Amino acid sequence: MNPEQNLDYLAAKHAQEIVKALSADPKKAEISLTKTLGVLQENGVYACFLYLYAREGETGKNIVKNLLALFEALKFPAVPGASYQDDALKYVAEQITSELPTLLLAREALERMLIYARYGAKAADKQ
Repeated sequence: MNPEQNLDYLAAKHAQEIVKALSADPKKAEISLTKTLGVLQENGVYACFLYLYAREGETGKNIVKNLLALFEALKFPAVPGASYQDDALKYVAEQITSELPTLLLAREALERMLIYARYGAKAADKQ
């Protein structure tokens, strides 16, 4: 199987990017990732993006950038840049949540990536 089609590989790859981007403060990264994962699991994909923009500041923008990069790797329709909050939220609302198969794949991929990133941040904090 081509690694670019393997969900686990893509989730791990992008989780490593999150940990690398947030390596200055692994404890803060772990807390942010844990909260983000909770929002995703309890409230869904769109709420996860809203939470990151509303509550997590620069850390949230770094995470969103990698969430959108994962969508791009999954060959979802044209993905906007993370720095344009309105575009990113509109994209998630219209392109991701509008079709059930896409939504379910996105949710599974994001959940897996956030779990891996959370454990990666926890491991980085122990070093």
